[in-house]
Amino acid sequence: MAGARRASASGYPTGAAILISILLVIFAVWKATGMTFVIRDIVTFRGEALFWSAILVSNTLGTSMGDFLSDSSGLGYAGGALLVTGALAVLVALMKVPVVQNVLLFWIAFVLTRPLGATAGDFLTKPVAKGGLVLGTAGSSAVLLAVLAGLMAYAQVQERRTATPRTSEGEAVAQQAG
Repeated sequence: MAGARRASASGYPTGAAILISILLVIFAVWKATGMTFVIRDIVTFRGEALFWSAILVSNTLGTSMGDFLSDSSGLGYAGGALLVTGALAVLVALMKVPVVQNVLLFWIAFVLTRPLGATAGDFLTKPVAKGGLVLGTAGSSAVLLAVLAGLMAYAQVQERRTATPRTSEGEAVAQQAG
């Protein structure tokens, strides 16, 4: 059994290296075509194919990272979720650094949300003996719904705080003229 676990653990780094290499090749081809990495500006079939290829490989990479963190890293479900949450917090902080491209941060965050979902989901649903909370599907869905509602409420409050007071069109014209 220990040999099987060791083979499994050594398989994750190799698999991750292969997936990262494939993802880098996709991005290199994408860049070589001269197309933008700005998602909303992708309008060609080639751009769509590259985007969805990157999505597919990123999802696979992120899922395997979640499996590694949960099963082989020794961190367990909660530890894996906390590690990924910390990494995502660093990415949020890096958004304020002008030399770091937001497109790079997006793709790293995109990959990291997969292991976060896997480890946090396992933490909520798995038995206590395996490091989980045994909330089951309904319980974990309720927790995640509450977290989502809380984050949406927070975002709404932040948006209202930063929104500029709106003026009518007539007031705006009068302010520009005066």
